[in-house]
Amino acid sequence: MTVPPSPATPPPPRPLLSRRSLLRYGAVGIGAATAGSIAGAPALAQGRNRPVLTHGIQLGDPRGDGAVVWTRADRAARMVIEVATRPDFADARTVRGPLLTPESDGTGRLRITGVEPGREVFVRVSAESGRASSEAVEGSFRTPGGGDRPIRFVWSGDVAGQGWGINPDIGGMPIFRAMAERDPDFFLHSGDVCYADGPIEEQVALPDGRTWRNLVTPEKTKVAETLAEFRGQYAYNLLDDNLRGLTARVPQIVQWDDHEVTNNWYPGEILQDDRYTETRVDVLARRAHRAFHEWQPIVPTEAVDGRIHRRIGYGPDLDVFVIDMRPYRDANSPGEEPLERILGRRQADWLVRSLSESTATWKVVAADMPIGVVVPDGDEDIEAVANGLPGAPRGREAEIADVLQRIHRNGVRDVVWLTADVHYSAAHHYSPDRAASGTEFSPFWEFVSGPLHAGAFGPNELDPTFGPEAVFVSAPPEPNTSPLDGFQHFGEVEIDPESKEFTVHLRDIAGESLWSRTLTPEGNAS
Repeated sequence: MTVPPSPATPPPPRPLLSRRSLLRYGAVGIGAATAGSIAGAPALAQGRNRPVLTHGIQLGDPRGDGAVVWTRADRAARMVIEVATRPDFADARTVRGPLLTPESDGTGRLRITGVEPGREVFVRVSAESGRASSEAVEGSFRTPGGGDRPIRFVWSGDVAGQGWGINPDIGGMPIFRAMAERDPDFFLHSGDVCYADGPIEEQVALPDGRTWRNLVTPEKTKVAETLAEFRGQYAYNLLDDNLRGLTARVPQIVQWDDHEVTNNWYPGEILQDDRYTETRVDVLARRAHRAFHEWQPIVPTEAVDGRIHRRIGYGPDLDVFVIDMRPYRDANSPGEEPLERILGRRQADWLVRSLSESTATWKVVAADMPIGVVVPDGDEDIEAVANGLPGAPRGREAEIADVLQRIHRNGVRDVVWLTADVHYSAAHHYSPDRAASGTEFSPFWEFVSGPLHAGAFGPNELDPTFGPEAVFVSAPPEPNTSPLDGFQHFGEVEIDPESKEFTVHLRDIAGESLWSRTLTPEGNAS
């Protein structure tokens, strides 16, 4: 990423894992880490007779009959999951999961199935090694459907960037607790899940004389190049109590952007950066891709190509289309060629086909970068879609224009784009009536939110190609504003089961609504 009304009252939130419970269950917390623990626990713990789950549990990719459950053990062990519909686990069934081995950095995941729609599901995860078993970590999630409650989910991106790491003085990364308190059904993580290219220091002097303190691990003191260093980026984030409390109660739908590898990367790039000894981005991306899938609650085989892009159906009113705007792109350029790729032909065709086949009331395209925001890469090149040039779509705009035209001609309506990346929050409305391109497409909204815990920037220039209008913007007065000064954001969507209305709130670091809008479906299949 290169950057030049009153809130609705939520229902009572499900209980979060307390700090005491997290530590008792073996998840390394801030206090333990500052006392000498490091992000990645050793492959074989010394002086212990039983395994330890080192980083809690994560839930992911919820579907009508279950979700993915993830954990990590400090030694070779078998993942074991108890699944129940009662919090006392009286009706629990036991599912034996994969082996957790050094080959996968002790991580493993398993999709839980066979759960009825609309149920609260309780899971208890442990690791078995011989006759010894770890203490368990508990979590819960809801499956879609089966009732009259609304769908509620949150989204945002950009974690621990620009030198702003886990700060024990403010309780770590508190925005994750604010998100959990909204009691969402799931969390759509829009990319920059970590900053593998963003080392952090123990202290940062702020312009007003204050001092920002960071929890630091060895892997976060330099740019990530080795597989172990990429793994350490995700391990670091899970040292935060707030994030682990969220991941144990709220399934994530994760995607990646650039900072999981390095800033503004594209395939075939050779870095001109003295911080790197491995300058081949393709090599770095392979290692980063492996670490991402080891440390995130995602099953690679469920993605279309074994990477990121996939469709998550969440009941009859919502389909989420997770796209991947990174490994299929052409090289960053000024965007002046007739056609350049950011999705790649196969992914673009998949997106059009999948949107056209969807019978869900609302189709959410989860994009890791915005469409109409000009995001530069250096002085001349373009990092995202918009090239800042008026007139007909060129460069990557041409590929997006083709997607928008085809879904319009196929009669697809009620498509909403959600994204992060630019480190501010905004509501953009796109209309062919304002477009400078003459492209035929259906009007749509793009909602931007972020960062979660990183430097705040913006706002950026809007490109006129698809006629965007900035209806709302929340951005800082100065670039790289620290989380201490606010301008950290997440978004929330609620879909009413009766009216089918789609209500968006753009929220601040404390969860207060800064702006909201309710959308009414225009034309849906039954």
